[in-house]
Amino acid sequence: MALHRREADELVKPRIWRASPDEARQVATLLAAFRDHLAYDEPDDAALLASVERLIVRDDAEYLLAAVGDGPAQGVTQVRYRWGIWWDAEDCWLEDLFVSGDARGSGLGRALTEAVIERARERGCRRVELDVNTENPAALALYRSLGFETGKTGGQDLLMRRRV
Repeated sequence: MALHRREADELVKPRIWRASPDEARQVATLLAAFRDHLAYDEPDDAALLASVERLIVRDDAEYLLAAVGDGPAQGVTQVRYRWGIWWDAEDCWLEDLFVSGDARGSGLGRALTEAVIERARERGCRRVELDVNTENPAALALYRSLGFETGKTGGQDLLMRRRV
């Protein structure tokens, strides 16, 4: 009996690795696909690449790439670290996570998120934070299944922003 593509992909363990500086273009290409998925006009490809090249060499930022088996990278996450005074340890911020459309459902999003949690643990972080759009039920379900929660004090935690 032949397996459907999704069933076959689920039998192949996702491969996750920290992107090196020579993979900056690959990271930027996936982030550009994320930008396009979100229907944003900016930043342009050159600005994305310049930003990735700037961040990928820093100690307080990293990019993780994900592939199904030996295939090309089809997922990326951008992770930042900063000192948190309330925890007397580093905080981990899962800033972006994107999986290409044809790889969705393959487990790459879960594998990337689990890898971020493990990287945070290895660095001594005491929490991992992220923001997620309420109109993205698949992402909400994924993050909740991995123990992320909101509203510890009864209300909803909100990410607020203001341009300056």
